[in-house]
Amino acid sequence: MPSKRVRPEILDFKPYVPGLSVEEIKAKYGLEKVIKLASNENPLGVSSEVERALRLAAAGAHRYPQNHNPRLNEAIAQAMSVPAECVISGNGSDEVIDLLMRVVPRPGVDNVICYEHSFSMYGLTARLCGVEYREVPRGGNFRLPLEALAEAADRNTAMVIVTSPDNPTGLAARAEELQVLSGVLPAGTLLVVDEAYMDFSWPPEEYAMISHVADSENIVVLRTFSKAYGLAGLRLGYGVMPAWLAGHVRRARAPFTVNVMAEAAGIAALADDNFYSATLDVVFKGRERLLARLPELGCEVTPSQSNFVMFRPPKPAGDVCARLLERGIIVRHLKSFGLPERIRVNLGLPEETETFLNVLGEVLRG
Repeated sequence: MPSKRVRPEILDFKPYVPGLSVEEIKAKYGLEKVIKLASNENPLGVSSEVERALRLAAAGAHRYPQNHNPRLNEAIAQAMSVPAECVISGNGSDEVIDLLMRVVPRPGVDNVICYEHSFSMYGLTARLCGVEYREVPRGGNFRLPLEALAEAADRNTAMVIVTSPDNPTGLAARAEELQVLSGVLPAGTLLVVDEAYMDFSWPPEEYAMISHVADSENIVVLRTFSKAYGLAGLRLGYGVMPAWLAGHVRRARAPFTVNVMAEAAGIAALADDNFYSATLDVVFKGRERLLARLPELGCEVTPSQSNFVMFRPPKPAGDVCARLLERGIIVRHLKSFGLPERIRVNLGLPEETETFLNVLGEVLRG
């Protein structure tokens, strides 16, 4: 059988399932307008400075980028106040997750630990690399189980992963709590903090771990350009890690994974403070609106430090998502996260958020 030529762990592999696209929904339901609030994308689109940088970079698309993208890494280092030798840019932060799984854990020996109802890419890349992936239960009210993670780690735990702010709950761990966790992990165990949504936390200095990497030997922080910078379609992210680990990752990675367009866009995005500030303004105001209005509609809401809100509607979540979809509003049913009673909705433009709330009210009233 052909399947016998495939590694055993691949036979029952469940791939990552993204949300439906706007085009797919328009075609399926015959709609002219669709509001997508399912993938945590930037509601303002793309910065005009990024668009300009992309036009200029297009002329060089026939050339390979400089390997490891040192210009981009230096721009990231300056923007985040970290040493450039600690920065690894990647084809989305997913690539950096995959690189860490390839470089750090020993297949068949080591394990990686996270918690239940989390981002599926951690487990997917671990299993693809032949590494044991473990999950611990969350705390009450979906609290991030930092104590349980520490207790579950053993001498063969290569990495402990925490998403903060968390996807899909929006909850965040304070930096001081994560520093304590990093200090009690077994010798040689890395604490990997995925800060894809850190731009939307407030106040950020109470939550961000990126400034602590340079002074630590076991902390890795992941960031992305997909959310606050609006570059989801260009696939650009980065990791900040101890210099010794960054050196090993650079030697092991494939060349040229960040293309010239993404590199130019990333550098331009970091320099456009106006777009970044406007994004935060829309998200913060919209989040406040959702957190106030959803309970009035009978929904159970989880506090959020992200650009989305998780809630439990008073009717079956799957049915609510289906009714919203028929009306041209895409939200994320969290069944794939193991939370079938809950929905995640990201912040859109003010008028999109209001339309969602109005239609949701109509759906819930029957």
